[in-house]
Amino acid sequence: MINKNNLAYILLVFTTLFWSGNFIVGKAASTYQIPPFSLNFYRWFFAGLILLPFTLNEILEKKNYIINNIGFFIILGITSITIFNSTVYYSLYYMQVISGVLMISTIPVWIMFISTILGIEKTNKFQIFGVILSLIGVLSIITKSNLEVIKSLDFNRGDLIMATGMFAWALYSALLKKKKYEISQIALLEVVIVTGLVFLIPIYILEMNIGHQIVIGKPFILTLSYVVIFPGLASFFFWIKGIGIIGANRAGVFLHLMPVFGSIMAIILFGEKFMMYHLIGAIFIIAGITLSNKKIKNDA
Repeated sequence: MINKNNLAYILLVFTTLFWSGNFIVGKAASTYQIPPFSLNFYRWFFAGLILLPFTLNEILEKKNYIINNIGFFIILGITSITIFNSTVYYSLYYMQVISGVLMISTIPVWIMFISTILGIEKTNKFQIFGVILSLIGVLSIITKSNLEVIKSLDFNRGDLIMATGMFAWALYSALLKKKKYEISQIALLEVVIVTGLVFLIPIYILEMNIGHQIVIGKPFILTLSYVVIFPGLASFFFWIKGIGIIGANRAGVFLHLMPVFGSIMAIILFGEKFMMYHLIGAIFIIAGITLSNKKIKNDA
């Protein structure tokens, strides 16, 4: 029998692999002009629809618990479904996959930072320095290590949007472990999807009204199939399950695999180049992650 820790490790490796693939598919979607917010809407609409038969009875049984905690579930839905996934697809219209997955790899550090601010867990001096180094790494990628970009404030739109999504996901992950839940993990995922979709609907309608329409065809069908099944249902469930077993901080470390998986796929499929500013950013990010995971004596 596989023990719980090993099960969590396996689930989290597949989580990061599928999420890395989400960046690849998201980049491909941009080349086919698939509207990002519409793609995200249909991704979660169908994911929620698939889960509904398996979760409806439990949700109805626990409706009072869900209603009493609806504010908290709305925050989870907005940060993960509405903001994070939309920003990933939108930003990939303007940035490289390699830049995106490198920035996402800093999320474990921000989970620790946000957990400290919210009083979920304590921090130490190493984690503070780790946050600073990781931020320098992200800034290196955003500015392409060019000080003129800072002086002129001429930032890439995609980089800034990805940074917004990065912090949204870190907040979601930190909040996810804030309390124990009286519903199963699959029902929790369904509630998060529904609350996130409610706030995604107006954005989806706005995108359609300004002329960005979905064209039903092979590219859209294949893209939607992947994002619903793998980074949608499988990865979100695996992520919740992994956090439930080993905690958000330890689970967050597995996000470091995303630059590896994502970069390899981006180089092979899109011919992207690993630039010097990627290397500089990666060095600071790795240093920040290493420091953030360092413990001090008597550290609670």
